[in-house]
Amino acid sequence: MATVDQKQVSADEQGMRLDRWFKVHFPGLGFGQLQKLLRSGQIRVDGARAKSDTRLQQGQTLRLPPPVTALAADGPGPLTGPLTAHTIRDKNDLDVLKAMTLYEDRKVIVFNKPAGLAVQGGSGLRRHVDRMLEAMRDKKGEKPRLVHRIDRDTSGVLVVARTRGAAAFLTREFRSRNTEKTYWAIVKGVPKPREGRISNWLAKSRDENGDDRMMVVRHGTPDADHAISEYRVIETSGPNLAWVELKPETGRTHQLRVHTQSIGHPIIGDPKYFDIENWQLPGGIQNKLHLHARRIRIAHPDGGIIDVSAPLPPHMVQTWNLLAFDPDSELDSE
Repeated sequence: MATVDQKQVSADEQGMRLDRWFKVHFPGLGFGQLQKLLRSGQIRVDGARAKSDTRLQQGQTLRLPPPVTALAADGPGPLTGPLTAHTIRDKNDLDVLKAMTLYEDRKVIVFNKPAGLAVQGGSGLRRHVDRMLEAMRDKKGEKPRLVHRIDRDTSGVLVVARTRGAAAFLTREFRSRNTEKTYWAIVKGVPKPREGRISNWLAKSRDENGDDRMMVVRHGTPDADHAISEYRVIETSGPNLAWVELKPETGRTHQLRVHTQSIGHPIIGDPKYFDIENWQLPGGIQNKLHLHARRIRIAHPDGGIIDVSAPLPPHMVQTWNLLAFDPDSELDSE
């Protein structure tokens, strides 16, 4: 039986809105239900009534009534909190996929992939999304299919098709560039102009053994592919850091990471493409890739549009709070 519980606000959650805290920790709690619990005083902060836009402070205590704690009891336990590659390591694949789910119907699933979890297998990888999808085979034995990919260290929206027909349709949508993908990133410095378009040719760089290593800007060679991205500065933290919105028109490997590097503003925490020497991350910011697939708009196989946004991963929530950036300020423009 669910009972009243209490949780403390962590240092990483300093300044987070109360409604966003619940969205991160209890994604199964609907907005309407949250509002009802707040209005009736069942959810409290340090014993006082609160509103959905209340800003939380480290060390505050949240009162969680039975309707909230029941979600944790019925769900996959610790997976009701923010997912990371570490927290899912020893968990059941089906439970992990359910906890990652942002949207689901009979033909399409949209996941919020945590940073550090690969989409497909590779050298030394034992666990990845494609393999985990084996746990979601239906009664006919049909396994959900990947229709696109995002980098292992990139978090955010990942679309999967439940049926063969849906997979063919969604793959065509991605290839025809009808899909609108929005990413958020923190880059070094402030791009000028603050809004623009990056267009160049990208190719794989190879080492002395002929193995692929990373992508580089390379014009005039037959192995290069045209790549186009749009960017827009949303907010800045002095001259050193900027929160940017990125929209790739093409889908080349590491495209956004190479494009931001090519204009002199690499994404912070990028182990491959951050090439500014003797530059130190500000205190409190984790040295992890700050690139998040924030939103996707794509046609549904049955008609209409799927429009899904993914909350930031824990290490980026920490950075947003440290820099006093408000992710909710962009909700109206998305």
